[in-house]
Amino acid sequence: MFVPCSKNKYSFCLLRIQFLRGIQSLKLPYFGALFKKKTMLKKILGVALVAAIFGACQNQEVVKEETVIIEVETADDPHSFAKPEVTAVTHLDLDLNVDFEKEQLSGSAMWTLSPEHGDTVIFDTYDLNINSVTVDGKDANFALGEKNEVLGQALSIAVPNDAKSVAIAYSTQPGARALQWLAPEQTSGKKLPFLFTQSQAILARTWLPCQDGPGMRYSYNAKITVPKNMLALMSATNPQEKNAEGVYTFEMEIPIPSYLMALSVGDIVFKGVSERTGVYAEPAMLEKSAWEFANMEDMVVAAEALYGPYIWGRFDVLVLPPSFPFGGMENPRLTFATPTVVVGDRSQTALIAHELAHSWSGNLVTNKTWNDFWLNEGFTTYFEMRIMEAVYGRDYSEMIASLSHQDMVHDITGMMESEPEMTSLKMHLNGIDPDDAVGAVAYDKGYNFLRLCEETVGRERWDVFLNSHFSRNKFKSLNTEEFLAQLKQELLSDEEWKSIGVDEWIYGTGIPANSPSPQSTRFENVSKIRTEMLNAIAQGIDPKSVGDATNDWSTSEWVDFIRGLEKPSLVELEKLDLAFNFSATKNAEIKAAWMQPTISKNYTANDFKNHVDAFLISVGRRKFLTPTYRAMINSDQKDWALEVYKKARPNYHAVSRETMDDLLDYHPEVNL
Repeated sequence: MFVPCSKNKYSFCLLRIQFLRGIQSLKLPYFGALFKKKTMLKKILGVALVAAIFGACQNQEVVKEETVIIEVETADDPHSFAKPEVTAVTHLDLDLNVDFEKEQLSGSAMWTLSPEHGDTVIFDTYDLNINSVTVDGKDANFALGEKNEVLGQALSIAVPNDAKSVAIAYSTQPGARALQWLAPEQTSGKKLPFLFTQSQAILARTWLPCQDGPGMRYSYNAKITVPKNMLALMSATNPQEKNAEGVYTFEMEIPIPSYLMALSVGDIVFKGVSERTGVYAEPAMLEKSAWEFANMEDMVVAAEALYGPYIWGRFDVLVLPPSFPFGGMENPRLTFATPTVVVGDRSQTALIAHELAHSWSGNLVTNKTWNDFWLNEGFTTYFEMRIMEAVYGRDYSEMIASLSHQDMVHDITGMMESEPEMTSLKMHLNGIDPDDAVGAVAYDKGYNFLRLCEETVGRERWDVFLNSHFSRNKFKSLNTEEFLAQLKQELLSDEEWKSIGVDEWIYGTGIPANSPSPQSTRFENVSKIRTEMLNAIAQGIDPKSVGDATNDWSTSEWVDFIRGLEKPSLVELEKLDLAFNFSATKNAEIKAAWMQPTISKNYTANDFKNHVDAFLISVGRRKFLTPTYRAMINSDQKDWALEVYKKARPNYHAVSRETMDDLLDYHPEVNL
């Protein structure tokens, strides 16, 4: 039986939900959480979110309070020690001090326990210094389990049946894998240090004792103390300017999983883009970033028109230093983004559309375990394409879809030779770091499966299903089988299921024969121009003589142009480089694409090697690093790769370092 908790100690604060532009905001109170001793964590939210959030209420009246039970199923999560079916946590009060000299976070995490719970609560930790533990203010018995190299250690705490909260005093250790501490010289301003976190997939436990699984949610408040001339930001309500004290408070009243916990501290400034969107960045990057992302509000409006109101209040983007290992990270209210997408032509803003889409697919409806990662990324990539189509048109979105298809074919073809089992959408990552699942399978194969579903049933039926999917499963986590059951019950007939080949797509390896093939007329033109340029080079003519056809090309068109160079000669590479300055370009997407054919051909003209070295030392995005170092290895230039890696490695986040260490067989304790 479920009984609402009191509105005091277990109450959540107000949730501000921004409706479509021009519609008045609603203030909806969250209430506490309930727990049922089976496999369900019941979170009580004091509002009819079904009506208010997903459009059943179409007027501007304030919604009356009523109790809505949001169910989050606990999962048998192979990547977490936590047992929320025994004892779950519902809220976090975090108090941390940021010490740049020691490169350490220290303070306390006080967790509110579910009203009904067992006699033990278990948290995930990884190399944390646990200084003390109290239960309701009294010293408590606790134990750290044996360390697992992938998962870390279980922190088990004895709790009486009537216990309300657990407080853990702790500090991080140097080298905590989620944290990157940058020296001033590694930043744009060169004056102040910088810190950022990367919690996905299971790295939150390296800076916070938590129940670290995607199926476990909690709200949080935080107080972060930093040097007085710096700004702190989190995946929560955020300040827009520095204060004199260097003490910042944060609130995230919507329950989120631990992988969405985020913190960044640095010389950071803010500029609004619209009433509910804006950009944070180092001062030197602010104006160009705000210009690059000027269409964020259009993207939010387009996304809402597709699949329902954006419930998180603000959508702001923090442009990080170039060592950030990914393109973006969908931390609620504060997307982290790589500066490599700030290219000056707004052609890489699909990344912003992707992270925005995660506000529905991932942050709202979440994969239950990392074995089901495609449910986050495949849906988000599909949603990204729909946002880009709505804002920029079908021909533009088909360029991006075509690049996605190229990535899928290239990566999965290679994987089929060495690890075919990793090409299934439903993964089996027990004992494996789930970060290894980040790649073309979850993103691109997942997207193409969902696109095939749309093409099979028609967009109208598909959109009705997706709207129902986000509404029906909000604040829940799903595994693959649960999604497939809904897909079969709500959408696909037996004939359509068979026509799509659902089982082959989900559980089979490789790329099914009926995979969609995006058609981009702009890429067809790229192919035509490329042929004409190569013919001109063969005749000793400057490739620019083809005309002005490339003057208005986007980054995507240039990337496709380079990818389409099949076995180019050194002469062709040199002439194209002289004409278009590929080796020296500041556009990271184009440069990374250019380095693949050139490295494999042992190209050395136009100071190429120095440009490669400078790029690898300054950029830490794993998407660029992995194929570049691999090209060096495959072309018998591993000595060069190791030489530059020794210089570059200190600039990389742990996520990128670990991948490159494995790729290059580099052992830092030996290769000093």
